Amino acid sequence: MTTNRRSSGRARPATIPDVAREAGVSRSTASRALADYGAVSPQAREKVRAAAEKLGYRPNQLARSMITGRTHTLGVVVADIQNPFFAGVTRGITDAARAAGYQVLLANTDEDVTAERAAVKTLLDKHVDGLIVAPASTADAAHLKAAHTSGCPVVLLDRRAPGLPCDSVTVDNRGAAKDAVRRLITAGHRRIGLVSLVGTGDEDPSGPITTGLERIEGYRAALYEAGIGDTERYLRRGTFHRQDPAALAADLLALPDRPTAVFATDSVIALGVLTAARAGGLTVPDDLSVVTFDDPDWAAAVRPRMSVVAQPVQELGARALRALTARIEGSGGEPQHITLDTTFIARDSVAAPPDVD
Repeated sequence: MTTNRRSSGRARPATIPDVAREAGVSRSTASRALADYGAVSPQAREKVRAAAEKLGYRPNQLARSMITGRTHTLGVVVADIQNPFFAGVTRGITDAARAAGYQVLLANTDEDVTAERAAVKTLLDKHVDGLIVAPASTADAAHLKAAHTSGCPVVLLDRRAPGLPCDSVTVDNRGAAKDAVRRLITAGHRRIGLVSLVGTGDEDPSGPITTGLERIEGYRAALYEAGIGDTERYLRRGTFHRQDPAALAADLLALPDRPTAVFATDSVIALGVLTAARAGGLTVPDDLSVVTFDDPDWAAAVRPRMSVVAQPVQELGARALRALTARIEGSGGEPQHITLDTTFIARDSVAAPPDVD
């Protein structure tokens, strides 16, 4: 006895043959119109689309990807989704991807290159059309190079990996850091500290990430320019997962000739600096001026309001997405490094240095 699927009370999904019959065209014409490839007259395309809408046809994405070679999905690998910077960048990527007709598969590595390798493999196994990656390593990027060599376009976000022939999107970290420290010098400060987390440990071959190194370079350049030769005394550079930013800042603020100002290389570190200052009985900005890279929501809500180097976080994500889709669509040429401008926002956390010995 043959069972009619429609008689069971559950209508089967509409198929391409159903759409073809409804539109009065051949199956091959309906398939080309629905997958948007090949030669189809405007009249036939309109009939097919109207029939598909009437029948509630939903395309089989797996079958479509076998025809077109694309899944219209993109892999995004970020370093720390809890960091407000990466949250904002991810929003920029997903908004731009949606507008371009792509879905995003997101992975978080927690600044762990082993987790990054696993995430990239999983995303490649899912046949994403391209990858946007904030690499956890400047040296250990063989998995990204392999993905690129295999034909999967890769765009680096926020960080660069020397020797990796991929497009990248960042800000001018060195220039922005130099400008921020110059402003502290202009306010009268000479003892200026810096707190940063730049990698996963000296014993780890992955090495420090370029973003942190460039911000340290900008800090040093501003001090040298002002005639301050000792750029190491007030520099505290830690590693992800191993040093607490508050502990690094506390060590800095415990010096007999403590700094009168501190530059934090991201907003998570800035919270550590503020925590250490409060624990040490210091008031911002009367006892200690503070400037941070990034402009999270809390920076304008706390008192005093934080002076910041604001990055165009959502635009960074959107530009990375556009660079990736351009490669997917076949744009050639040498790898491009896109550098976006930052904006210094002066608020209330910087004052003249106190009279301290």
